[in-house]
Amino acid sequence: MLLAVDVGNSHTVLGLFEKDDLRAHWRISTRRGATTDEIGVLVRALFLGAGIDPTAVGAVAVASVVPDLNRALATAGERYFGREPLFVGPGVRTGMPILYENPHEVGADRIVNAVAALQRFGAPVIVLDFGTATTLDVVSGRGEYLGGVIAPGIGVSAEALFSRAARLSRVDIRRPSRVIGRTTEESVQSGLFHGYAALVEGLVARVREDLGSPASVIATGGFAPVLEEALPSLQAVDPHLTLHGLRIVWERNRR
Repeated sequence: MLLAVDVGNSHTVLGLFEKDDLRAHWRISTRRGATTDEIGVLVRALFLGAGIDPTAVGAVAVASVVPDLNRALATAGERYFGREPLFVGPGVRTGMPILYENPHEVGADRIVNAVAALQRFGAPVIVLDFGTATTLDVVSGRGEYLGGVIAPGIGVSAEALFSRAARLSRVDIRRPSRVIGRTTEESVQSGLFHGYAALVEGLVARVREDLGSPASVIATGGFAPVLEEALPSLQAVDPHLTLHGLRIVWERNRR
């Protein structure tokens, strides 16, 4: 089986595939100071807690946006699973032309998202990934990765507001009962939820205009289910899009 590991700035998502079937998945916090043994012990514990034999892992694929963890991840794959991980990056076959001016600058998560969206939903397509940052990645009608947009994530935006406004208390990020808040809590929730939905819809409209095509819009990431109902441009939410992209890229690089 394939262990796919998506290392984000805030969270790490792991998925275990048997062929193209996602058999199990986990979401844990990303800790930049984690050692090889801490990573290996934690992942093996997750496997055992789910009743999965760790020796069933036949390959490991990683998309990481936290370079400081890459060495520990590589060593953990070899030490605890006996496999050298495939890291998505320069030199790895993706099957997708990258038209970024400097392809080395594109995050591995953005590439695997684009690869998965193209295979699962067709082209042209816009991929929204709601993480620490919100990214919009664009695949042309010819299956080329064109680039995209990076904006502050809704969680980061909320933290910036709460840390700079002394009289505002933290609120849950969710859809309020009305747009016009009747309390400070409702007003903040409305600004965060509806304001962010408007930001995303505005960006999608401008990207489509720039692309010259009514591209499909697919979303993934932790906040995608929260915002889904407020995004009329959205065709689908795929919470495991990045994991599937890792699986596809790994299949294209099998020896």
